Amino acid sequence: MWRFSATLSFSSRLLSSSFSTNPNYFHHGFAFSVFALNGVVEPPLSPSYQRFCFSSSAPSPSPSSGSVIKLWFLADKSEAFRPLSSKARDAIQLARHYGRCYWELSKARLSLLVVATSGTGYVLGSGNAVDLAGLCCTCAGTMMVAASANSLNQVFEINNDAKMKRTRQRPLPSGRITVPHAVTWASSVGFSGTALLAFKANMLAAGLAASNLVLYAFVYTPLKQIHPVNTWVGAVVGAIPPLLGSVAASGEISLNGLILPAALYFWQIPHFMALAYLCRDDYAAGGYRMFSLADPSGQRTAAVAFRNCLYLIPLGFIAYDWGVATGWFCVESTLITLAISAAALSFYRDRTTQKARRMFYASLLYLPVFMSGLLFHRLSDNQRCLADNPDRIVELSSTSQDLTESGEDYQKKKVRHLTAGPQARSPVAYASIAPFPFLPVPSYVDP
Repeated sequence: MWRFSATLSFSSRLLSSSFSTNPNYFHHGFAFSVFALNGVVEPPLSPSYQRFCFSSSAPSPSPSSGSVIKLWFLADKSEAFRPLSSKARDAIQLARHYGRCYWELSKARLSLLVVATSGTGYVLGSGNAVDLAGLCCTCAGTMMVAASANSLNQVFEINNDAKMKRTRQRPLPSGRITVPHAVTWASSVGFSGTALLAFKANMLAAGLAASNLVLYAFVYTPLKQIHPVNTWVGAVVGAIPPLLGSVAASGEISLNGLILPAALYFWQIPHFMALAYLCRDDYAAGGYRMFSLADPSGQRTAAVAFRNCLYLIPLGFIAYDWGVATGWFCVESTLITLAISAAALSFYRDRTTQKARRMFYASLLYLPVFMSGLLFHRLSDNQRCLADNPDRIVELSSTSQDLTESGEDYQKKKVRHLTAGPQARSPVAYASIAPFPFLPVPSYVDP
């Protein structure tokens, strides 16, 4: 309070002395700078506004004491809200920065693809009804485990990513986040995702998630710099999420639940072979031992891709034969598999960048079409049982007819029982109706 009165009296004397020598001395910018709290000077006014204030054609009138106090109050109010807005702005910028870093560390697009395969496996393993809460928990747990695995992958490959054009701007090589921070983030989300699957699904699903995390981060990642077999190990990693979803729904590993994992395994080989051929120079600069680097002509790379495309053809027939989907899915799966096989064959005949890119795009189209068709044409448990045993329809209808007839006979007997006299009933022996002595003995039964 004392500082307020002292500052106000000093400012009044300063203004009065200034007005006595120059009546046009006062202007808005000076008033706000004089009455700013703690000596904080307001930012300068815009050039146009300064020209207006200092213009001789628009002289500033001499302020009264009330206007001076009013201007001081407005300046005090603006300064009081300045620290709060600055802190909120800094908090928002910090949240955006780390949110962006977490998004890139998690390889969110790839993780969402993993979640899609896991959710599809959950629906396929659900039988007649899908538990939506269980589906959401399974997808959330899979997302967290996938984010953890991708983050640890970038922690181990920070030096390799710094040498590649397409990865040098990631959070760790660019220095936007520290290694301990990234490890803490990966460990926390990985543990949380595994715990969520253990409590909301089952321990088998949680075990598959933890095993896939270890396989990806601690086996596949270092193997990329050692031997080209890393591609096939990575295909196993990609095939586990749909199996995880099926196990989370059914609680067991079944043959029907292996169709989608098999499709994921064989699909990843041509998909990644096309990518490795397109980015072979970048992989060589990063120090990765990919299959395409030992194949300058690209013939072996294209042959491996084409061979694994052919392995996808029987999956539609197997799904139909095992009662997982209808015959329409068999047709659709065959058509889409022939399309990606044709792209792989074209790449095998003419090993150019354009043909490899076409096969890569064909592989991107194959997976969503295959999973969508499998979901759309899937058979529930009841439909599967009826498809396996068509005679049960006749059996069920005959059973219902027998029940109807027995109900009619019961009604007829009940009418006869009510209308008939005592002479129509015959006596019943004690032993035939009441074998136990403590039960009451019925007198008569209907003939």
